[in-house]
Amino acid sequence: MTRTQPLCLAADLPPGRTLKFAYTHEGIQRAGFAANVRGHLVAYENACRHIPMPLDDDNDFFTTDGEFFICRTHGAIYEPLNGRCIHGPCGGLSLKPLRVVEVKGELRIVLPEEPA
Repeated sequence: MTRTQPLCLAADLPPGRTLKFAYTHEGIQRAGFAANVRGHLVAYENACRHIPMPLDDDNDFFTTDGEFFICRTHGAIYEPLNGRCIHGPCGGLSLKPLRVVEVKGELRIVLPEEPA
């Protein structure tokens, strides 16, 4: 059975904006973030692939030009639409994706499958 978790109204996440959230997977509380990247909604676990620390500094995920996500601790640069690290200490690894769906104007996170 697919589990979802409410995130926000779609209107509350316009292009260029991000939103942090918490979710539980395998009994562990985890941090995530969603972003509207030029009209494309994406979501990832909020953990750098170099050392699992949050990427952001106070919900600030984008580089200054707004083109990429950046780890504020390590300087790793990630492509926002696929989460792949293109520069920095985790070269080639990708952020762990989460799926975002819109249901009647509300954005919801599709939670990862739990082990049987």
